Amino acid sequence: MPGKSDQFTLKQSSYGKKHLVFCILSDERVFSSKSPDIFNQVMKQAGINGSYVPFMVQPDKIGEAMSSLRTLNITGANVAVPYKESVAPFMDSVSESAEIIGAINTIARNKDKLKGYNTNAIGLMDALEEIQFDPAGKTALILGAGGAAKAAAFVLKWLKADKIFVASRSEAKARQVAVRASGEFLLLDTLLEHDIPTNILINATTASSREESKELADIAEKLQLPKCELIFDLNYGRSQNFWQIKADKNGIKFRDGLLTLIHQAKNSLSLWTGLEIETKEFRKALENAA
Repeated sequence: MPGKSDQFTLKQSSYGKKHLVFCILSDERVFSSKSPDIFNQVMKQAGINGSYVPFMVQPDKIGEAMSSLRTLNITGANVAVPYKESVAPFMDSVSESAEIIGAINTIARNKDKLKGYNTNAIGLMDALEEIQFDPAGKTALILGAGGAAKAAAFVLKWLKADKIFVASRSEAKARQVAVRASGEFLLLDTLLEHDIPTNILINATTASSREESKELADIAEKLQLPKCELIFDLNYGRSQNFWQIKADKNGIKFRDGLLTLIHQAKNSLSLWTGLEIETKEFRKALENAA
């Protein structure tokens, strides 16, 4: 997979001498992220002298935030919604996969240079492999057209899905994601008018509960998925998750974003430090954070 081995690394001898600082950048949603708990526990267990903190950034301050990574000597950063696309112009370089996908969720600093990566795609790919779901030859439906949707479309195309449909409120954005994945696009509010033989549905929107989107909750309730084998919601931590309710009612396997979080965190830390820490350590940290 492009970019998987392309990484900045730190000298292992520096771990005990220098305190490394990592962070996650988002809007107010950053404070509900489980990433700080996971990374801090894993680093402690691995003997890395470091800390991982959440930073809330206003949309008009993205450029200043990127400059601050250099000024404050931040070793690495994760980028969450809604900034996975807007940080790109401030990178000195991007990995091949991040360039193809068009979204960045991991940044590594090397002196005063910032390089953007996409570990969301690798994380989803690893998650699908863990649950033994092979998209090859199957039909996929992606809801949403932001950075997470772009990563999902990239993975499904890479894993040779037969057909990929992208549904979004924005026709222009849906078209952009679909074209990159050689797929088809449609408007979200017309989804119920289409008969899509979906084998895997990926929710890449930011909504998974009725409180977040009554419109999407109604669509989920009415959507017919007779051939669906897996509903993968890239969100996590929602009570009354309407995608999980849908899956349970229809006997469909369900996974939420915690599974991808574990795998993308593993890959992010590897990019920042060069260390390959076992997935079970990240899973253990997540369980402790629950």
